Amino acid sequence: MTESFIALPPGLDAPAFSRVLARLRDIVGEANVLATAERLAPYTKIMIPADTDAHTPSAALMPASVEQVQQILAVCNEVKVPLWPISTGKNLGYGSAAPATRGQVVLDLKRMNRILEVDADLCTALVEPGVTYQQLHDYIRERNLPLWLSCPAPSAIAGPVGNTLDRGVGYTPYGEHFLFSCGMEVVLATGEILRTGMGSIPNSNTWQVFKWGYGPYLDGLFTQSNYGIVTKLGLWLMPAPPAFKPFVVRYDHEADIEKIVETIRPLRIANVIPNAIVIASALWEAGTFLRRHDYYDGDGSIPDDAVRRIMREQGLGWWNVYAALYGTPEQIEVNWRIVSAVISASGGVLETEAEAGASPVFRYRRDLMRGDMNLQEFGLYNWRGGGGSAWFAPVSQSRGSETLNQMALARRILGDYGFDYVGEFIVGWRDMHHIIDLLFDRTDASEMKRAHTCFERLLAEFTQAGYGTYRVNTAFMAQVADTYGETQKVVKQRLKRALDPNGIIAPGKSGIV
Repeated sequence: MTESFIALPPGLDAPAFSRVLARLRDIVGEANVLATAERLAPYTKIMIPADTDAHTPSAALMPASVEQVQQILAVCNEVKVPLWPISTGKNLGYGSAAPATRGQVVLDLKRMNRILEVDADLCTALVEPGVTYQQLHDYIRERNLPLWLSCPAPSAIAGPVGNTLDRGVGYTPYGEHFLFSCGMEVVLATGEILRTGMGSIPNSNTWQVFKWGYGPYLDGLFTQSNYGIVTKLGLWLMPAPPAFKPFVVRYDHEADIEKIVETIRPLRIANVIPNAIVIASALWEAGTFLRRHDYYDGDGSIPDDAVRRIMREQGLGWWNVYAALYGTPEQIEVNWRIVSAVISASGGVLETEAEAGASPVFRYRRDLMRGDMNLQEFGLYNWRGGGGSAWFAPVSQSRGSETLNQMALARRILGDYGFDYVGEFIVGWRDMHHIIDLLFDRTDASEMKRAHTCFERLLAEFTQAGYGTYRVNTAFMAQVADTYGETQKVVKQRLKRALDPNGIIAPGKSGIV
């Protein structure tokens, strides 16, 4: 009897796909081939403003080893079935676990979840893609190792491999995650195994300590790409500091964003403040623990007077700046004198953990800045309700004028469609990641359409203003790729054809088919 499927891979009918799945069951086992609507539900739920049908997988596979991944690739190359690899699939505002195009088979690597090595002296780790931050955090704590993680806001349920490969960020001094990775094992579409850097040397013991190896540096090719399947990743972990001093600075006016950036940029570039500084808007902070309708239940964007009421009642600034100092008590004392003097001159209200520690928002930020698990940010999905979320992520220079321009542009566009500005800036050394969560009611067809149009316009107008998007949801990957020009597209496509001639690994990822 022919199986019934919720979607089919391109070019295959149901009987042909049934025969393919029978071969795949021989590789990974019956229980690890998911093909019914019920079992595929976790892979079909998306929050972005796009039609679920366009991102519906045909099946999901859960291999347990590199050898099984190689065998799966052999079958899929033969029958031209596309695979969409995921690690934990928890990048919710970027598309979750669903593939970029309909009918792909999700290659769920969560069973490949071994922590292969943690070296407390060299502060390195080697992990598989199914390892979560919670798992690695527990491993370190159970062994009382003097190491800290850097994790993104989804923390416990996300994983270091998936987050690093998508060039995600965290909030400790090791927050630029790809920068602090070292060495990959990649299964190519051909089934060949590539170990980057020093990993290709027989009996190498420097795979996780020297990034570059010899010749062209290859690791970057396998981030935000579909050139191979990463099955092992090396990480540099932060040595636990003797002391840690988190703090928040609150500013009361929207236009203060300009002086905030001009105040903190020199401290960040000089590494006086060594971690990724977060400048969170009032609604981003409030949205993690409040509901919008308690303050405003009308049409259009939430008005400024309602935002100010939230600020007064919840002790928030219009902008809330989170950072920390790390090191010996003596080092922190010296840097604290510098930071507190500069902040005081800027007019911000500075609070340490002693003053702000009772706030749930401060605790959440403190936890992230020391690499602890905290899922409070998911409270944002209760702000408006309806299960809709799309993260828009343009980059700007770390200049006050640039952040003011970006914020004003985003507010104007969101306001035109009746959405709220729920945004934050994450400060690198010289750049700012501007993360805007477009929250909407996905159960309302008209609102979802409006959100899709709004996202299109955000992308178009920010690009026209010269602001590139560094990461995007699966529905807009092709559009973002177009913004980077024809030459980049051609080069990336040449690499794809060289490494994956049948185009079976994640077609459409980052606009590469």
